[in-house]
Amino acid sequence: MNPNNCGTPSNLSINSAHSGDRYWGYVEVIEEGTNYRISRVEIKPRHGIKAQIHYHRHEHWVVVSGVAKVTCGDEEILLNRNQSTYVPAATLHKVENPGKIPLVILEIQNGEYLGEDDIERPIEEISAAK
Repeated sequence: MNPNNCGTPSNLSINSAHSGDRYWGYVEVIEEGTNYRISRVEIKPRHGIKAQIHYHRHEHWVVVSGVAKVTCGDEEILLNRNQSTYVPAATLHKVENPGKIPLVILEIQNGEYLGEDDIERPIEEISAAK
């Protein structure tokens, strides 16, 4: 073990089907296991991730840089660097970048099932995407 980096690789990114470009930015999976996934999420200025619900996972978001406009249930909040929020399972939520610089968040997903088919979007969000 190298004492300078405590055995931690310098590049934590792993090869995951969940990593990649999105129309709103980019997702890079840093680590994943049976019941968790840790990702670096970058959202372009004036873009966002549309409203969705997960029934089998909870999410924690920590803002690394930029400003996040988060809607979780009926609550809307602005988060700045070093602030965080918790998204319980079965809660409608979305995140937007209202700023002029990229929004970077660390997303920690935890639950018994993390499959992409555990994403449900409201009908109005699906219609707007077409």
